[in-house]
Amino acid sequence: MNLFADEDFAPPSRSAPRDETLLPLAARMRPRNLNEFAGQSHLVGPSAPLRRALERDRLPSSIFFGPAGTGKTTLARLLATLSKSHFEEFSAIGGSVADVRKIAEGAKIRHRNGKRTLLFVDEIHRFNRAQQDAFLPHVEDGTLVLIGATTENPLASLNGPLLSRCRMWKFEPLSEADVMALLNSALSDERGLGNLRLKPEAGALEWIARASRGDARLSLGALEMSADLAQNGVLTLADVKRTLGADAFYDKSGDDHYDTISAFIKSIRGSDPDAALFWMMRMLDGGEDPMFVARRLVIAASEDIGNAEPRALPLAVAALGAVEKVGMPECAIPLAQATTFLASAPKSNASYQAMKRARSAAQEGQSVRVPPHLRSTALGGSKEKMGNGEGYLNPHEFGGFVPQDYLPPGFKRSPFYEPTNRGEEPKIARRLEEWWGDDFTSFKGEN
Repeated sequence: MNLFADEDFAPPSRSAPRDETLLPLAARMRPRNLNEFAGQSHLVGPSAPLRRALERDRLPSSIFFGPAGTGKTTLARLLATLSKSHFEEFSAIGGSVADVRKIAEGAKIRHRNGKRTLLFVDEIHRFNRAQQDAFLPHVEDGTLVLIGATTENPLASLNGPLLSRCRMWKFEPLSEADVMALLNSALSDERGLGNLRLKPEAGALEWIARASRGDARLSLGALEMSADLAQNGVLTLADVKRTLGADAFYDKSGDDHYDTISAFIKSIRGSDPDAALFWMMRMLDGGEDPMFVARRLVIAASEDIGNAEPRALPLAVAALGAVEKVGMPECAIPLAQATTFLASAPKSNASYQAMKRARSAAQEGQSVRVPPHLRSTALGGSKEKMGNGEGYLNPHEFGGFVPQDYLPPGFKRSPFYEPTNRGEEPKIARRLEEWWGDDFTSFKGEN
């Protein structure tokens, strides 16, 4: 079983027969029918909707979307052998609108003769919105049955009009059980590694299955490389670990990058230092840039803790500086200190919310001018000739505070900063109430 193929697996030339033994394991193990297809039981299992459409040869224009190595391209190419329709294929990376038009011309002729044309477009998200429009008339009138494959979210990467004419099928990462079945099949099948008669050591295949994160392409590639290291007919766990490396469980360039940093920040926000440390070390041991982690700590210190614990921000900034000066692996120590401090600190997003309210108000009042008493007097004569600073009351001359208007005239005041009752913010609220009295209405004690 194999869930993928690429340019290396293109049909062989007529002049030279292809030596199957030279193909990657993944190519040799590609499925020959739907029963050999690994994973996606919700789509191609018995009585599943996509399987029924394939078996009846009535697949509508469709978008196959999901992570890499889940079988999108393989299923489309398997369809070429199952369907009585004419099958065309090209990649959006090298294909063009001119290619689409040329294929459509041939499809029109076949359509008039009662034969459908299936057009498979790999990485369809690589086409921009204007290029995607080239498919619309041919899909709409039935000249082409479009099958697009993408690793992107189709709602974000594809045209709405095109999506409205296509059925979307979501491909999920393979389960560990699916990957284990795939690996065992590859070890026993003569098309795969069956001739080597390898015996896997306990835990070896399980390690590959976990590390592949549901990616069949990755799992079979790892098995093949590990088999090259095997000695005396035994595939050891050590061979597998040497093949996959320490960062096997973390993809710093894919979804893991975003999902793990999200889990890290949410653990800090949720005041769970243990969970925050777990996600931090998963990132660092997986090869994540420690500066990326440190910068996120600085943001979290202000966004999620703020004035509830004013020491959080300088500590996070200090950790950022330490990472820059020390580097890995020792910089994990100041990162751990900052992480545990932030996770254990009282939480407030009052400053962050105040920023958003102030931004909204500032955007609505872009035409307002600074009141005269707040304007600069740095230029000589600006006070005498222009009235800048006239009427300004310096708080230092009044014991540190004096009531006066700091917002534009006529500005409808509503509180931006609303301190919570957590950490240091109650002290701030009491101070503001003492200064502004009834004008300060933000702290109600219920936050």
